[in-house]
Amino acid sequence: MSYRLAPLFSLLLLGLALGSCSRVSLAYRNLDVIIPWTLGDYVDMNREQKDWFRERLKEHLHWHCSTQLPDYLDWLDRVQRMVETRQVTDAAVQARTAEARQAIAQVARAVTPSAVELLRGLSDQQAAEMNLAFAEDQRKHRAQYVAQPLEEQVRERAERMSKRLKGWLGPLTLSQQRRVTAWSASLGEQNRLWVANRTNWQMQLSAAVEQRQRADFPQRIEQLLQHQDSLWTSEYRQAHERAEQAARSLLVDLMAGSSADQQARLLKKIDDMRRDFSELKCLKTVQAD
Repeated sequence: MSYRLAPLFSLLLLGLALGSCSRVSLAYRNLDVIIPWTLGDYVDMNREQKDWFRERLKEHLHWHCSTQLPDYLDWLDRVQRMVETRQVTDAAVQARTAEARQAIAQVARAVTPSAVELLRGLSDQQAAEMNLAFAEDQRKHRAQYVAQPLEEQVRERAERMSKRLKGWLGPLTLSQQRRVTAWSASLGEQNRLWVANRTNWQMQLSAAVEQRQRADFPQRIEQLLQHQDSLWTSEYRQAHERAEQAARSLLVDLMAGSSADQQARLLKKIDDMRRDFSELKCLKTVQAD
């Protein structure tokens, strides 16, 4: 999930869901800098808002480090055992995915009150700035992911996946590369549906912020942050399920055909990530208490 959707919620997730980061500890230690800087892409906060945001962010990061990171280490242990025992099955991947989804849901629940307070306190000018930022975001995504012919979308999607996989497994074999290409082709117009769903979510958020003084505003933000799938169209819901199934099948097939060198590289990457988390000062402090 590497989105950059909207203010506090997804910006926190951008930093807290660090699964693909090559240096977890470096990124985590700098979240207090990264997140406010990224938020500036959407809303230009005044001094009072910046001070409030820094304090609230500090509280969220302390909560996350003290209550969530230990579970991340356990999750990495389970992933490592899957790889070591060559038990990367569809059922096992589904279980790890469900656990990761639950971790993200916990973060969503924790930051929702802060998101409500931040969004409710926006001025009309800031709300307008956010809408303009969303419009630009949508334009860029349509140009990058949808404007090209479908054949090109399929090729670029396969290239992006191959690049991500290379970081974990090293160079792919010809057979693995062909499997990635087949995976990308099977998704068809997933790009169009994904961008449309992203746009719909942003429009729903803009509509809620437009009426941010209403009594039901907290409930509307809660739905947007904690129950996004309730806003999906039936077309996107079906496409999302197909995409998840295709991703699991791809991963299972790639691991079944992986070489000893690829397995060793993946296990080292997992071990490096565990060490990065374990060496975080905030986690050591919690473990010492």
